[in-house]
Amino acid sequence: MDDREPQDVPTIDVPIAPVYPVLTDKVAIVTGAAMGMGKATAVIFAEAGASVVLADVNEVLGQKAADEINQRGGKAYFIKTDVSNSESVEKAVAAAVSQFGKLDVAINNAALTPDKTPTAEFDEAYFDRVIAVNLKGPALCMKWEIQQMVKQGHGGSIINIASINAFKPQYNMLAYTAAKHAVVGLTKTAALEYGAEGIRVNTIAPGAVLTEMSAAALKSIGTSHEAFADVSYLKRWAAPHEVAQGSLWLASDAASYVTGITLPVCGGYSTK
Repeated sequence: MDDREPQDVPTIDVPIAPVYPVLTDKVAIVTGAAMGMGKATAVIFAEAGASVVLADVNEVLGQKAADEINQRGGKAYFIKTDVSNSESVEKAVAAAVSQFGKLDVAINNAALTPDKTPTAEFDEAYFDRVIAVNLKGPALCMKWEIQQMVKQGHGGSIINIASINAFKPQYNMLAYTAAKHAVVGLTKTAALEYGAEGIRVNTIAPGAVLTEMSAAALKSIGTSHEAFADVSYLKRWAAPHEVAQGSLWLASDAASYVTGITLPVCGGYSTK
C-alpha cells in the first residue's frame, strides 16, 4: 500500500535555484522517486547531468516521473521497488548498472507517513511497517549500493533522508521518530566503515516540507499546513526542490571531504 496522495497538494512559491552540471557522467538512484522530495531530487539530478534510476512502489507515478525527465532531455529509468525487500533493492541497484553502466550516487528517500498515536497506544502493525520501510529500507539500500560501489573501486556518495524528528521528537510519532533517529546511526556507521573506500555517507534532515506524504499526514489528523505557520524561522514550509538542493551538494564533488554528517534543511527549526 502506498500512503501518499498525489492530489490536492498546495505548492510553495519559491524560485528553483539554478542547477549546474555538477553530476555530469554520474549515475544516481533515488528511492521514493515517484513524487515529493524524491521526484524533485530525481529531476534536479537529471538537470545536473546525472543519469537517474527512479525506484518506487508506485509504478504508475514512478514511470510518469521518469518519462517527464526523459521528455525534457534527461536520462531516467524507472524500476518498481519495495525498499523493505532485499531482493527488490538488489534488483534496483542492478538496474542502474545494466541501464547506465555503474552507480555513483544513491539517495535513500523512500518512507511511510508518520504514525499518529501516543506511545501507550501505538499501533503495533503500523509500527512494524514504518520500521520496515523507514529504517530497514535505508539499511538494505546501503547494503546493495555499497557492495556495488566497492566493486567498482572509485567511491561514491550516499545520502539517507531522515527528518528533523531525528533531533526534535514530535507528539504521537513513536515509530517514525525512532526510525529517523536510527537513520542517523546507520549513516555514521557506514561512513566510518567505508570511508577508506572513498564512499561518503551523509544524512539530510528535512523540516516541514510540503509533499504528498506530509499533506496526507496532516489530512489524517484533520488539519492542514496553514495551521502550522511557525514551522521554521522563515515562517513557511519548504518546497521539495529546496531539500533536493541539499542532496545535490552532498552528492557532488564540491562535498568531497564531507562524510558522516547530518545536514538539517529545516529553515532553522532544529535550533529552536
